[in-house]
Order: sequence, then C-alpha cells, then structure tokens
Amino acid sequence: MTIDTDALAVVGDRLLTGLVDVTGDLAALDSVGFWAVVLPFDEPPVCARFSTVRPAVPWPGPRWAGPVLSDWTSSLDQDGFTAGVRAIREAIAAGDVYQVNLTRRMSAAMPGPPAPGSATDIAALGAALAVGNPAPFSAVVRIPSHGLHVASASPERFLSRRGRFVSSSPIKGTAATADEFLAKDRAENVMIVDLVRNDLGRVCDWGSITVPALLAVEAHPGLVHLVSTVEGRLRPGLGWADAIDATFPPGSVTGAPKLAALDHIESLEPVGRGVYCGAIGWVDADRVAGDLNVAIRTFWVADDHLHLGTGGGITYDSTPEGEWAETELKARRLLQVAGGVALPLPTT
Repeated sequence: MTIDTDALAVVGDRLLTGLVDVTGDLAALDSVGFWAVVLPFDEPPVCARFSTVRPAVPWPGPRWAGPVLSDWTSSLDQDGFTAGVRAIREAIAAGDVYQVNLTRRMSAAMPGPPAPGSATDIAALGAALAVGNPAPFSAVVRIPSHGLHVASASPERFLSRRGRFVSSSPIKGTAATADEFLAKDRAENVMIVDLVRNDLGRVCDWGSITVPALLAVEAHPGLVHLVSTVEGRLRPGLGWADAIDATFPPGSVTGAPKLAALDHIESLEPVGRGVYCGAIGWVDADRVAGDLNVAIRTFWVADDHLHLGTGGGITYDSTPEGEWAETELKARRLLQVAGGVALPLPTT
C-alpha cells in the first residue's frame, strides 16, 4: 500500500491522511473505507479513500498569503452579467424556463505554488476560512498528485445519507438581513424545493418524500439565507451512485426545469464552473453514511490561479442590478479572507 503523505482532506470535522486510492467510479462509495469526495460541476468526479481518520486539528503551518483584492478579475463584468440576467428574464417570459442560476468566475494569480505546508497551501486558506468565514459544510481537499487543491466554506447541504435515508437542504434566497428578503427569494426557494422533491423521487420509495423545513432563515457571516429541507428513503438496492445520478448537479445552482436551465448556463457563462457548484464532502462506506455540500463559497487552484465562483438564481422578478449586487455580497467577505484580511465575525 502506497501512502501519499502530501494528500489530505478536512471534511466533517475529520482530518483524513494516508491516501490509498483515487477513483472516478461513484460505486466505490458503497464499498469499504472512508472517502473524501469532490464532484466538479462539469469535470470528472474524484473519490479519494484515506487510511487514517482522526479529529481535525488546528492548521500547523504559516498563515495564508493570497491575492489582494485588486488582483481579482471576473469572467463576466457587470455589463456582461446584467445582460445575462436580462436574457434569462426574456427566456422565462417566453416560457422556456422558470429559473436559471447565473454565475461568474473570479480569478487571481497565485503569489506562489500551492506547496504543502507553505503560506500558499490550500489547507492554509481552509484554516483562514474556518476563522474568518466559518461554515457548516466546510471542506478542504488537497491531492497534489491529481492537481486537486480545494477549500470550501459552503453553507449548503447537497446530499446527506444515513443508511437508506437521504436528505437535501437547498438554499435559495440571500439578503444582508432577514427583513430584506423579497417575494422573489421565496419563489426561488419553493421552485427549487419542488425540483429537489422530484429528483429524490426518482430513487426514493413512493410516498417517503417529505419537506420537514420550508423557508427557514439561517444566518451566516455577512448575510442570511432561506433554507428548506427535503427528505426521503432510498429504494432497496440503490446506493450513492444512483442517488448522485438522480440529483446532480444540485438544483439550487442550476434552475428549473434543470435540463433547460443547464442549456442556458452553457450559453451564457463564458467559462466552465469547474469545482464550483459541484459537491464536496465525505462518505463512510463502512457505516453507510456521508454528507456532501453544494460547492459554493469555494476556492480552487487551477492554471496557477486561485478561483472563486459567485452567482444567484434568476427569476422573472429579478433585476439585473440587484442580482449583480447579490454576487458582490456573496463574494466580498470571502475575497477579503483570501487576501489575508482579519475580519471579526458579525453578530446576529
């Protein structure tokens, strides 16, 4: 057994070390062992089995040193993004789609290679996010041999499994404070809840789908979200590959109907999403359990650059200026953390 000493993952408050297997076969998640899982939005999946699992420990290396705010560029500028919003509204008016999630990629040159143990190690960024932007579904995955360097501060659960029971908690609706939610935020959320119900219904027992929480308000650093939860019971004989095939990519970052929304995303977004808007998390195959996030608020390294995606769900009630402002709100604190700015946690 070959141990990759440079690979690690921090998922679900666990530190995984001793990489022993990497595969793109999702059926492996129903075999044995403890896995870190990265499902990019538009690239092949990475399932990495580790030999050692222990509680996560504080980052022992140098403080993260990343790009400053002025270094970042966007795949869509304000004019390009707002034109995309208008195009989606026209498609909704024509009856082609109900909602589309429009995103842009922000990128900045790395000040140095993401070498393990250095100030530009993705694990150092993960540690900075844990302090400056803590999130319930945070994750760090570093597999240098596969060019994988990801740090996520996701607030959103894509898919959780405990035995045959599965759940998803889509986020739709973002505001600076709870009293600033709009009717369109609630409409976004309800539409995606229906989509997730249908997705889970493809693999769950008839009549087992429930919605135990609808439009719950959750506070996160610098903003608030509307969050709903959908649950169901997997049909006998089905596993992770089936559940992921039925539900991926997450409905909250695509739109409704999903296939039509994906067509609009492909035509309007000038670059692929990569890891962004995919899913990251852990699977304990021995205990038939796991948790995957929606890979939003997520940084990744590619082509000597650090990348961050930001976006939002567009409905007919959306305004181009309001949607641009929402992408700025979602990215602002994260870019400050990535630039080494020490931020106090907001009080709620």
